[in-house]
Amino acid sequence: MKAENVNPPIQPSRMNREEFVQTFGGVYEHSQWIAKAVFASGVTEDHDTISGIHGALRNVVDTAHYGRQLALLRAHPDLVGKLAVAGRLTTESKIEQASAQLDHCTVGEFEEFQALNDRYKNIYKFPYILAVRGRNRQEILENFRSRMGNDTEVEFAEALKQVHRIALLRIQALFKEEQA
Repeated sequence: MKAENVNPPIQPSRMNREEFVQTFGGVYEHSQWIAKAVFASGVTEDHDTISGIHGALRNVVDTAHYGRQLALLRAHPDLVGKLAVAGRLTTESKIEQASAQLDHCTVGEFEEFQALNDRYKNIYKFPYILAVRGRNRQEILENFRSRMGNDTEVEFAEALKQVHRIALLRIQALFKEEQA
């Protein structure tokens, strides 16, 4: 039996600029410039897969100058931070933090997150970033504590790695939504 040609659920190569930016502009937190750069460089059928579109978006981040990368990191909210308490997270961040039950912290966990957030930002000048999906509060706190001793260069690289992981998870969710 001959295999049918099945179109992928999302086809970035068939999107106009507005559709593309609307779809992928939130993959990297508050950083539509990344999706705009990918679109401007030309979107082909190679981008019609999860790995294809993630690779293109990732490349824009990885080749951006330090200031742009730092701005990207600073666009991320604190975990269990003031934006979460005020209900001002992006939809994606709210879902991700809730998936790790960060919205159900005990008073002690909440206070520790606040203290770690403040200390971390004072040291590194950007928020602690971790792809929290699939982790629980204790795992996240343990990771947070363990990263406090890293030098700034190591932590900057780790934060970018985590941002890319978050973006990949968001892209996977977009492709999955379209299949439903």
